[in-house]
Amino acid sequence: MANITSQDVNKLRQVTGSGIMDCKNALVEAEGDFEKAIDILRKKGQKIAAKRSDRDANQGVVIAKTTADNSFGVVVLLSSETDFVAKNEEFVASATKIADLALANKPYDLEKLLALPMEDGRSVSENVTDMIGKIGEKIEVAAYEFIEAPVVAAYIHLGNKLGTLVGLNKSLPNAPECAKDLAMQVAAMNPIAINKETVDPALISREMEIAVDQIKEDPKFATKPTEMLEKIAQGKIEKFIKENTLLNQEFIKDGSMTVAEYLQKFDKELTAIDFKRVKIGA
Repeated sequence: MANITSQDVNKLRQVTGSGIMDCKNALVEAEGDFEKAIDILRKKGQKIAAKRSDRDANQGVVIAKTTADNSFGVVVLLSSETDFVAKNEEFVASATKIADLALANKPYDLEKLLALPMEDGRSVSENVTDMIGKIGEKIEVAAYEFIEAPVVAAYIHLGNKLGTLVGLNKSLPNAPECAKDLAMQVAAMNPIAINKETVDPALISREMEIAVDQIKEDPKFATKPTEMLEKIAQGKIEKFIKENTLLNQEFIKDGSMTVAEYLQKFDKELTAIDFKRVKIGA
């Protein structure tokens, strides 16, 4: 039997981040072979990941960041089973590293992000599996969004529980400030689209059906023709669009104007072209 010293255990712990007893047991099983012990710990993570794959990971941390020139932004959600894990400094640092990696490499989907190599040369996906082995919970990169535009701003709310991005169509002196205000607007008001033209037609149809059914419940309109009911319901649809599309919403910092009007104060052509919103448990 190999002589396993406390120095050996500490070295393995520093490399893998695993607990003291896990490192000691891995070294014993590996008969002192350091590299084999690392493989044992990684396989343990894979086994735990498989066992906990059906668990709900409704906690975690959201990181939203932009490049220094504000032309590209990302939102990453690293999820966990418990809030206790989500608040751990090492867990938050891991989520931040993944977001930084996304900023540097600009992957165009989650699969590409998971395949990117981290500092140790192993992929994001492999490092997440290692975290599962260390922590013993289901952990995953549950969401990844990005925006590339002339100006992009990021905003984080609720103690890293909600992150947003907004992209503007023009780079102006005040554009970063405007984009930041809109990122806060998206966090607070949760719009479904940029404007009326970008709302899913199926959603408009569904809202129209709901509005017509609500009007029919009023005895005064129960026997009216469908065409008349739809005309009355159109007012409800316009209200729905105003409340749920970013440019038509009341600006949260000044309710006397819409978001579109706020932007036009700086430039008549300035507008939002995209937004992303990622929230824990959403």
